Amino acid sequence: MKIIIKITLRIITAIISWAAAIYTLHKHEYLTSFSDIDNIIGMLPVVLVIIFAIGITVIMSLKWNKQSVPTLVTLTAFVVLSAALFPTALRGNWWIGTVTSSDSETRPDLTLYAPFADGSLAVRLDEESTLQISDNFPILDGATALYPIYSAFAQAVYNYENFSQDYVLCTNTRNAYESIISGEVDVIFVAKPSEQQLAAADSAEADLHFTPIGREAFVFLVGKDNPIDNITYSQIRNIYSGKTAYWNTLGWRDGGRIIAFQRPEGSGSQTGLQWIMGSLPIQVPQPLPDSGLIGTNSLMNQVSVEWNGVQPALGYSYRYFAAVMYANPDVKLLAVDGIEPTIENIRDGSYPFTADFYAVTNGEPQGNSKLLIDWILSPQGQEIIERTGYSPLAD
Repeated sequence: MKIIIKITLRIITAIISWAAAIYTLHKHEYLTSFSDIDNIIGMLPVVLVIIFAIGITVIMSLKWNKQSVPTLVTLTAFVVLSAALFPTALRGNWWIGTVTSSDSETRPDLTLYAPFADGSLAVRLDEESTLQISDNFPILDGATALYPIYSAFAQAVYNYENFSQDYVLCTNTRNAYESIISGEVDVIFVAKPSEQQLAAADSAEADLHFTPIGREAFVFLVGKDNPIDNITYSQIRNIYSGKTAYWNTLGWRDGGRIIAFQRPEGSGSQTGLQWIMGSLPIQVPQPLPDSGLIGTNSLMNQVSVEWNGVQPALGYSYRYFAAVMYANPDVKLLAVDGIEPTIENIRDGSYPFTADFYAVTNGEPQGNSKLLIDWILSPQGQEIIERTGYSPLAD
């Protein structure tokens, strides 16, 4: 009877190890995307999971006695090592010093959109604003890509005689979240936060309140000479999870290796990528074939880089920033699953990567901050959003 129980437990353990292996591969989309794995680093997680399951199976099949101890120890070491290395393999995190973009990224000349400045490109209403704030101006901050919008809000609503440029800042998404959490500003205009930013708010006991005010598309970019015009949702996930590393897998035979640029943690566009990837881990940036490809530390310029006679880079941004505010004429926007990121497709939601952007306050909006946000949701505020080049909220 004891022998039967031992054999049964061994069989059950082996079955559980294979079930865990299959579940792990399924969870991280290796089973559904196996034919798209085109590189050794992308295959390593699969290899480690198989080693783990085979090792457990063999250990369960051996006779456990003094003679088998060396074999058991060796197999156990392989099992433990494969489990320990799996998280590293999942993110391709085998390299040291592989940063491909910088916190000091160049950005557009924001003075072109400054409120009340001569010749400002910030949209002006054709009529007087229904809201006028003469004092106690809410201090605004936000994402670089949204500065033209909230600059235009201030220009329409704030009293010029009492206005100071210190009331309308633009420190970027990451710093804006830090400022609203610390209480240094009153309203920020940003995309939704990262998990780290939410954790920082919880740690500081900040009560972030998100008011959707408009819609924008998260877009993927390649050089204009890249023959690929459309990319699928699954291909994006395969590339940024490390499964696919070569353009040939996407149909461009001569494209070579995909240089998949990323942005710093906490930036609005990196949070956008994390939103698309969901629970699927993002592979760390892989070493560039030439350090000179880092260029000006601007992803919008990096995407048009040439290497071995082709433009092999892939990047991402928000549509208005990429197409208008900091456009690179040597870059094109990709359709996703056959849908172009046009204003019409953003507004009706047919473009798959469409998301709201927000006016964020620390706590429920109050005072002039509430008046401003209510006005932003009015026809005049939504008109500014649309005329700037973003999509207003759906009717």
